[in-house]
Amino acid sequence: MFIDFRLYQKRKVYIFAELKKALIMNKLKIIATLLFIGNMAVSAQNADFKKMLEYAIKAPSGHNTQPWKFKLMDNSIEIHPNLDCTLAVVDANRRELYISLGCATENLCIAAHELGYNTETDISPENNEYIIRIKLEKAMEAPEPLFRQIEKRQTNRSVYKSRMITNDTIQMLRNNCSQSGAHCYFYKNRESLYQTLADFTFQGNKVQMSDKNFKNELKKWIRYNKKQVKETKDGLTYAVMGSPSMPKWIGKPIVSSFLNPKAQNKSDKIKINSSSHFVLFTTNESKPENWIMLGRSLEQFLLKCTELGIATTFLNQSCEVEQLATKLQTTLPIHNEYPMLLLRIGYADPMPYSPRKPLDNEIIK
Repeated sequence: MFIDFRLYQKRKVYIFAELKKALIMNKLKIIATLLFIGNMAVSAQNADFKKMLEYAIKAPSGHNTQPWKFKLMDNSIEIHPNLDCTLAVVDANRRELYISLGCATENLCIAAHELGYNTETDISPENNEYIIRIKLEKAMEAPEPLFRQIEKRQTNRSVYKSRMITNDTIQMLRNNCSQSGAHCYFYKNRESLYQTLADFTFQGNKVQMSDKNFKNELKKWIRYNKKQVKETKDGLTYAVMGSPSMPKWIGKPIVSSFLNPKAQNKSDKIKINSSSHFVLFTTNESKPENWIMLGRSLEQFLLKCTELGIATTFLNQSCEVEQLATKLQTTLPIHNEYPMLLLRIGYADPMPYSPRKPLDNEIIK
């Protein structure tokens, strides 16, 4: 039989070329499939991360300024301070701002655990500000006991019901102050140190309500009506302060008439007398890392109170006025720790919730 070797060689080259082409196409299909699967995984993870942020932004903040920005990374989330929301008068050193970032961090971590992620947190200084990085790693899902309290938690500024919290419950709350370097002290109504803290609060009102700059800053963040609330989605709304909605030109002079030491002390005295306990939070050192860690401990505490049906609100005057905070540090038996913030707690009917800005506005693109 005659064989045309030239034709055989051509067919051989053709066959190998086709095989090579088929292999390349299969590889491309495999790569495309892997990329598709990878993109699906990233997309799903990104959806989880945004879900975590929905809970992070429910944290409390001074005057409801919501002083945070978030940056989504492949395997982590960064929390940045939004310095445009700094309260330059009442929080000149940004202590309360970083406490709020700590609260947001705790909410985010609780939500992450609920969604099945392990978390690892790092705090680092960058360009005169502090960035919180939360590394996230997919793990087995495990229910978080306090997760469902995040949406329910609120700052309740109303008059409470004059009902005392039991000693067993106070001990449970005391055990919830768990973050390193953060401490909390409880003072029961009608005991001497409770009255001491009330007196410090009244002194703080005298200083702050006599300060024109303080009052102007406060009024800047008051929202007098529904239209303002809808436009800004931040600030101290008429509803959370127990006031009716009214035009700003009417509401502003009315509010201004109450921004004086006598009126503020009269109002606070009624609220203090209706409460069960004061809770003072302190730190061993006073620097941003400590403030952030205290914020995490504070949020755990607030969520536990929510779970137990206990109302909470802030009376930080004595911690915000520097000379009073220094005096408080040596007056109370707190081991010379730094007073960071003061809560009053008790039982009360729920109040309206503070608004939150749209999440997309809070994400760094």
